[in-house]
Amino acid sequence: MGYTVIRAGDRSLTATAWLTSYHCFSFGDHYDPANTHHGALIASNEEFLPPDCGFGSHHHQESEIVTWVSSGSLVHRDSAGHAGVVVPGLAQRMSAGHGIDHSERNDPWPDLPGSGTSTTHYVQMWVMPDSHGLSPSYAQRDVSAELSTGALVTVASGDPAHEAAISIANAGATLYAARPPSGSTIQLPGARFTHLFVVTGSVDFSVDADDPRATIELGAGDAARGKDVGDVVLTAGENAEILHWAMNSALGEF
Repeated sequence: MGYTVIRAGDRSLTATAWLTSYHCFSFGDHYDPANTHHGALIASNEEFLPPDCGFGSHHHQESEIVTWVSSGSLVHRDSAGHAGVVVPGLAQRMSAGHGIDHSERNDPWPDLPGSGTSTTHYVQMWVMPDSHGLSPSYAQRDVSAELSTGALVTVASGDPAHEAAISIANAGATLYAARPPSGSTIQLPGARFTHLFVVTGSVDFSVDADDPRATIELGAGDAARGKDVGDVVLTAGENAEILHWAMNSALGEF
């Protein structure tokens, strides 16, 4: 059916003394009944967190939370005993299941020199699970070697047909990431629902295989939501980093 583009400046904003957070969907005090989700994706927040700041312990349940750090570092601790630091090139997932408390802060981490000393830029995405009442769990995996090739990396998926770095409890959702060199092209998988977010840099992609002139240009902070779309070819600009969800299920279907 095509694409809807959400420009960076059209997102809602939460700004406090310690956080700048841009929301692709309704979130917190920002509610738009026409923009609550896309497919199974219910949150995609781009956040900037200064040193010695962050979220204290707070509660989540029934959500698959994937965190992607673009620069800086983010320390995670939760009530199930998991603790770790997320850095660029490392994929992290927390399955909230029937309930978990966790904190996320831009603090120093032992054995990681320089951590907690600069603003952390990250994207946090929430997907609804297709099974409820699960036990909370946590996973993280380094995908920096795969990213360095410039190819599309399967970061998170619940689809057994995909060999993803980390698993999520939604068989219809897959997250891809890439840092393609300027001028290079990659093919993005189509699906019933897709969500392409440009973390840094710029890209353009063809939306019509029969007309190479039919392209969409996206800059940092822009997103493109597809519905019932096929594969598309993306061309990278300078310093491009992207996150691409391909989903074949939607909120309310599980």
